[in-house]
Amino acid sequence: MSDVPADMAVPECLLVDGAVVREHPAYAGYLAELDEKDYRRLYRFMALARRLDTQAVNLGRQGQLAVYPPSRGQEAAQVGAAYALAGQDWIVPSYRELGMALVRDVPPEALLHLWRGTWHGTYAPDAHHFGLVSIPVGTQALHAVGFAMGARLDEADLVVLACIGDGATSEGDVHEAMNFASVYDAPCVFFVQNNQYAISVPVARQMHGPTIAHRAIGYGMPGYRCDGNDVLATYAVTRRAVDRARAGHGPSLVEAVTYRTEAHTTSDDPRRYRPPGELETWQGRDPITRFSAYLEREGLLGEDVRAEVDQEAELYARRVRDAVFDAPHGDPLELFEHVYVDPPTALAEQRALLAHELGEGPGG
Repeated sequence: MSDVPADMAVPECLLVDGAVVREHPAYAGYLAELDEKDYRRLYRFMALARRLDTQAVNLGRQGQLAVYPPSRGQEAAQVGAAYALAGQDWIVPSYRELGMALVRDVPPEALLHLWRGTWHGTYAPDAHHFGLVSIPVGTQALHAVGFAMGARLDEADLVVLACIGDGATSEGDVHEAMNFASVYDAPCVFFVQNNQYAISVPVARQMHGPTIAHRAIGYGMPGYRCDGNDVLATYAVTRRAVDRARAGHGPSLVEAVTYRTEAHTTSDDPRRYRPPGELETWQGRDPITRFSAYLEREGLLGEDVRAEVDQEAELYARRVRDAVFDAPHGDPLELFEHVYVDPPTALAEQRALLAHELGEGPGG
C-alpha cells in the first residue's frame, strides 16, 4: 500500500505530558478557537459521563437494567467529537455514546430507560439533534447517510456524524453507507471509536489492513486517525472533517483510537479474552487524567472547579437512580402502536393473541 500516507498509522495527538502541541499545522487553528470556558466544559462533560457510566453499571449489577454497555475510557473520543459539531448538526448514535448525549443535553435517564426496557426512548431527537439509540450493529450508518442526503437535497446547512465501532466496519451496511456517501458527496462524517474489541474479537482479527482509517481510501474519501484518549486531538480532527463536509467536499472517516476499560456490556467478562497487562497499560492513558493534568498546569482546574463538577455529577447520578430504580414497565400492547395507520391482519391477530395471554382480551 505504497500510495497510503506512511504516517497515517500514528494517531494524531495534541496532549503530551500535560502540555498541548499547538504548532501542529493541520489543527492549531481549531485549538485557537477554544477559550477557557470551552476547556472547562470539555472537562465537565467528560467527568459527568464517567460518573453516570459508573452509576449505570451499578444499576445493572443491582438488577435494575437488563443490560448496559459501559463507555468508561472513551469519554474523550465522545465528548471531543460531539463538541466539534455546530448546533444544527446531527449525531446518529450506536449504543455507547453517553458522552455525546450529554453534550447534546439528552437526559441521561432517558437512555437508561432503554436499557431497563421501560421505554425505547423518552427524549425527542429533534430537540437535541441526537438520534435514537441503534443496537443492530452498523445499521445506523445507513440512517445517517440517508439523513445527510436529505439535508443536501433540502440545501440545509448541517452535517451528520455517524457513530460506529471498529467491529461495525466489518458489516455490509457500513460498506454500503460509506460507498453511497462518497459517490453522492453526502455531508457525513463516519466517526469510528476503535476501542480495540468487537465484543471479544480484537481489531487484528477483524481486518488485515494497517488501520481502520486506511479503509477510507477505497471509498475515495479522506481517512483521519486521532488519539481517542486525547479530547483536544479528537475535537480538532473531527472538526476538520466536519468543516470539509459542510463546505460541500463530501464525507470523511475519522478513527479515534481508544479503549473501553470496562466490559463490552454488563453481561460480558473481558478477563476471558484480554491479555495480561493490557488493561493496566491503557489505564495509564486515561483520558480524564491526561486532560486534567493539562488543565491544572494551565491554572484552569482548581479545587473549586473540580468540587463544583463533582457535586453536579453526584446530583446527576442521584437523579438517574431515582428515575430508573424500580421504574414501572409500560403496557406491552404498545408494541403494536405507532407503526401502521392501518395495521395488517397478521399484526392485529398477534396483538389479540398477546392481549389474551395478558388477560386483557376476550376470554382473559
